[in-house]
Amino acid sequence: MLLSAQAYQKIDRELAKFPADQRQSAIMAALAIAQDEKGWLSPDILEDVAKYIGVEPIAVQEVATFYNMFDVAPVGKHKISVCTNLPCALRSGERAGDYLKRKLGIDYRETTADGQFTLIEGECMGACGDAPVLLVNNKHMCVQMNEEKLDALVDALKKGEAA
Repeated sequence: MLLSAQAYQKIDRELAKFPADQRQSAIMAALAIAQDEKGWLSPDILEDVAKYIGVEPIAVQEVATFYNMFDVAPVGKHKISVCTNLPCALRSGERAGDYLKRKLGIDYRETTADGQFTLIEGECMGACGDAPVLLVNNKHMCVQMNEEKLDALVDALKKGEAA
């Protein structure tokens, strides 16, 4: 067992939501719980989650590698996902991403040397009308992110303030 007792209790609550023959339905929630605790999903954690849920490891691996909300490699303290899908790209999403790349000195799928920030291209977040849109640490959506708001966000995260 690689997670805390509290994490397994949370996974148990998720498993209870589904019939016994549909345990795979709890994979996403279990992975989110594991990632919140460990910071990222190592191969050992993926295997542990699969074993605990009672599904084949490949089922867990497929979910973990399909959605970019799951990190199968270490990321910075703050992961910033910028929506660059076409609707957002046409509404300054790419411009916001380019600005963050310059400001942080990294490209997509890279982490700053101090380990503070990882920048990724995000999946559609369903908020195209509020573009540019980004997601901080898979939990906090930021909308209409112009350069001034991006500067304030990065500064707040550097200071340890919530996004």
